Amino acid sequence: MTRRGDFALVAVAGVLWGTGGLAGAELADAAGLSSGAVASSRLLGGGGLLLVTVALRGGLRRVPRTRAAGVQVLATAVLIAVFEAAYFAAVARAGVAVATLVTLGAAPVLVATLSAVRARTWPAPRTVLALVLALVGLAALVLGRGAHGSADVGGILLALGAAVAFGGLTLVNARPVDGLGVSSLTALAFTLGGALLVPYAMLGPGGFALPHDGAGWWWLVYLAAVPTAAAYVAYFTGLRTVPATVATLLSLLEPVTAAVLATLVRDERLGAAGVLGAASLVAAVVVLRPRDAHSPTMVRPGDAAEHSRHPALTEHGASIPGVMRVSDPREGPAAR
Repeated sequence: MTRRGDFALVAVAGVLWGTGGLAGAELADAAGLSSGAVASSRLLGGGGLLLVTVALRGGLRRVPRTRAAGVQVLATAVLIAVFEAAYFAAVARAGVAVATLVTLGAAPVLVATLSAVRARTWPAPRTVLALVLALVGLAALVLGRGAHGSADVGGILLALGAAVAFGGLTLVNARPVDGLGVSSLTALAFTLGGALLVPYAMLGPGGFALPHDGAGWWWLVYLAAVPTAAAYVAYFTGLRTVPATVATLLSLLEPVTAAVLATLVRDERLGAAGVLGAASLVAAVVVLRPRDAHSPTMVRPGDAAEHSRHPALTEHGASIPGVMRVSDPREGPAAR
């Protein structure tokens, strides 16, 4: 049963991811970094920031030394590294528009299909409607921002690989491991994922490098803290009650946010098709929103016991200074 708070967290994650494109572009411009270096730096920075935060709160001591926890961390690390590498490689070969359309458009379709097969039932009608609205809106948004030329097959395959990785990341983290909190999982997995991307970054122009001035470091800190650490903690926390298909659809708030910011900050033109596309994507989110207390999509009072079976999801409210805080519902007012 989807809780409004979890739905909002996943939606917030999509919006925060939308600021990542602008931050990444500004970082690359300010510091002269390749796309591989930007991807590796954002994961190492976001994971490292969370590691320090969780360690200071004593969360790392509570990480279970179990096979299930190790598999969850490793799988998340590999999937986030593959997603970052495949997506940026797709952008290089197919262009931003086509890579975005294929990656973000294919992910919810893949997850919805797999979920339907596993459940042996068709998706709910409003989920199907949201899928249609999202795909039409994403295509219109990409066209509105301008898609020029044709993409090669390799670029499209890389974008599909990125979609599979993001869908896998969602499905893997939809099933929490007892004792493994969201913040610890994200901290360990993203740090490892960033390290896995260092060799990939070193193959690009300029190799793996760090910013050399204040502006570059500012954009790196923002990219690591907000659209990486904060966004993924919010996303993984929301997955405790938000279905995987709905979560991947909510991630499409990323291109809407990116398009609006590009128009306002970088003076890019959105066009009539882009405006209609953004409106269609927002409509998909409205269709998916949790209903009122009488709706079967909301958690009933008796469902609280079900959620108490996963008490370690948020590590007593792991926080990122100045960014956001995800609180454990067991904390009292004094703890907050």
